Amino acid sequence: MSTEVGIATTPAADASGAGQPTHGIGASLPSAESRVKTEGTFPYAADLWAEGLLWAAVLRSPHAHARIVSIDTSHALEMPGVRAVVTHEDVPGEPLHGRRTADRPVFASDVVRHHGEPIAAVAADHPDTARMAAAAVIVEYEVLEPVTDPEKAFEAEPLHPDGNLIRHIPLRHGDPEAAGELVVEGLYRIGRQDPAPIGAEAGLAVPRPDGGVELYVASTDPHADRDRAAACYGLTPEHVKVVVTGVPGATADREDAGFQLPLGLLALRTGCPVKLTVTREESFLSHAHRHPTLLRYRHHADAEGRLVKVEAQILLDAGAYADTSSEALAAAVSFACGPYVVPNAFIEGWAVRTNNPPSGHVRGEGALQVCAAYEAQMDKIAKKLGIDPAELRLRNAMATGDILPTGQTVTCPAPVAELLAAVRDFPLPELPKDTPEDEWLLPGGPEGAGEPSAIRRGVGYGLGMVQLLGAEGTDEVSTATVKVHDGMATVICAAVETGQGFTMLARQIVQETLGIEDVRVAPVDTDQPPAGPSCRGRHTWVSGGAVERAAKMVRTQLLQPLAHKFGMSTELLQITDGKITSYDGVLSTTVTEALEGKELWATAQCRPHPTEPLDEAGQGDAFVGMAFCAIRAVVDVDIEIGSVRVVELAVAQDVGRILNPAQLKARIEAGVTQGVGAALTENLRTPRGIVRHPDLTGYALPTALDAPDIRIVKLVEERDVVAPFGAKAASAVPVVTSPAAIASAVRAATGRPVNRLPIRPQAAVAT
Repeated sequence: MSTEVGIATTPAADASGAGQPTHGIGASLPSAESRVKTEGTFPYAADLWAEGLLWAAVLRSPHAHARIVSIDTSHALEMPGVRAVVTHEDVPGEPLHGRRTADRPVFASDVVRHHGEPIAAVAADHPDTARMAAAAVIVEYEVLEPVTDPEKAFEAEPLHPDGNLIRHIPLRHGDPEAAGELVVEGLYRIGRQDPAPIGAEAGLAVPRPDGGVELYVASTDPHADRDRAAACYGLTPEHVKVVVTGVPGATADREDAGFQLPLGLLALRTGCPVKLTVTREESFLSHAHRHPTLLRYRHHADAEGRLVKVEAQILLDAGAYADTSSEALAAAVSFACGPYVVPNAFIEGWAVRTNNPPSGHVRGEGALQVCAAYEAQMDKIAKKLGIDPAELRLRNAMATGDILPTGQTVTCPAPVAELLAAVRDFPLPELPKDTPEDEWLLPGGPEGAGEPSAIRRGVGYGLGMVQLLGAEGTDEVSTATVKVHDGMATVICAAVETGQGFTMLARQIVQETLGIEDVRVAPVDTDQPPAGPSCRGRHTWVSGGAVERAAKMVRTQLLQPLAHKFGMSTELLQITDGKITSYDGVLSTTVTEALEGKELWATAQCRPHPTEPLDEAGQGDAFVGMAFCAIRAVVDVDIEIGSVRVVELAVAQDVGRILNPAQLKARIEAGVTQGVGAALTENLRTPRGIVRHPDLTGYALPTALDAPDIRIVKLVEERDVVAPFGAKAASAVPVVTSPAAIASAVRAATGRPVNRLPIRPQAAVAT
């Protein structure tokens, strides 16, 4: 995979490295964990150990839907080495949990609602003993007919006491009688993508002398996990501590609380440390996946291709429990028309429970599904009118000041037309006609079965948008402390580093503000004030903003004595390259000298401006900010066997401000590649609710060999004035956009409608 970067906005962003700072904001610094992770020496949660360790195993349901008649744990308890077996009867506190709605049992008690749901957990002195003991728990089931079609969930018997409908959003915007001269319709299906984390879930629970417990897990939201655990254990939050350890990276909610809760129960029951490392199969069964989605669209346009009205129905399959489906539906409905000016929009959105595996937060949830659909509709309009697909999109592109279908004004930078023009005008890759046929990279990989005469090249476009931070009244807040002592600065913030680069960003902020090179970021645990979950670019904004404010407060403490001594205000002093100087040159000293013998610290919070829930008509200022991306895809398709090779993806993105060029580039590349998986290979199949092939041989993740050439042709630095540093999150919007662009290119190559993701071979065979 090769990448070209063209950034003409700031010298700091020069891809060659010339003119870049060596520290602080704008420096291309590597992630703090990159070296140890690539060398294989990073201590993951699966590497944890404690004296007197017991091993845990979980018994999971083999059925998607069943009534539990009885549970017999006696045989497991009689096995040598088994120290404890827990079921729903052993939960001392709240038996239900959930990320937004507490509707999911810690252990199933009377009904099993999805394949892999926990029934019991075992602690033993050896991992093999624990697994055998879990298998020895006898559960008598009355198998029930599963509800796996979300359309049938409306009429089916309730699968849950809360019913099958989680949320319905009817969005009404404009004139329902409006109509265009041209109408196109489409039905689209998006598959179930798994986040497939590098390391399967693992953790360690250690009982405390005060009757509490400590959980050492790779949590991405430690304070929320602590509160859920405390409620389950019947303890106060002060008696439960979550220590974040061994996070391998995350493209979703990294840790399922249903995995964490049995750990603490077993530790409290046995009085011993208990470790649980799930298998890859268990990981596929337990954590949340991207929502499979059914979408029906009708677009109205005038004779020039300008959009008049969009009508859509969006149905999200939430699986057995609510999780974050309400938020995903809000994003899907709000962004159902895409980054286009649409004066009239009428959208119906539903999220429903089924007996399929649970769905939840996966990068770009809701927005990815609708992007694939509305971009397919734009291709249909362009084809009917005989307009170039890029030109049609330009005629409808959104800009700052336009109105979303939710009635919210787009106040953040929205350079959609500029992004699209950049990828449209970027030179296309050369055709392989001048190279020998045996050197062609054909669809299907090296030694593929394709014939050069059957290869068709297609060019397609995708425009995507995502929200930044939480929505609909979510209280987005983070707290950070900056301490300076003995010439070293320490940042204390409970923002979990999941690969987004926050740890390095925090260092850069303090280096930039205080002129101190040696900056340490403390490990995260729940003894620190909360910083919220690691998703939607939150920590770049709210946690980075909190670190900046705390660092500026320390800066004032540092400069005040000097300013007072020389009879000037602190605003007339500046810190550059470790030196403190005044505007008139009278004062010149080093930061090290000014800090000598001092210990300074400050704590600050960052809380963006509030949002509001969507009302009964789907209207409201629900989002803090948005980010946009344009991608041009070039694909080669074997029209005889339906295989697809992505030749190149040209990317243009609005990023607000580039804080770390190298990490920004890596985040965009990773997001694009995840989108390639959603477009072509990743679909967790669940016939009758049973997960088929729950492993990395049966679930086709794109590898380095599958990654296309990614050309980052333009990064627009137009700062969002309400965001700290003016920066925007970078990784979600290319995930959202690349599948739509790839599908558009396959349509161009084959003439087929391509209305399903991932794209199946039969959909890419030309007729």
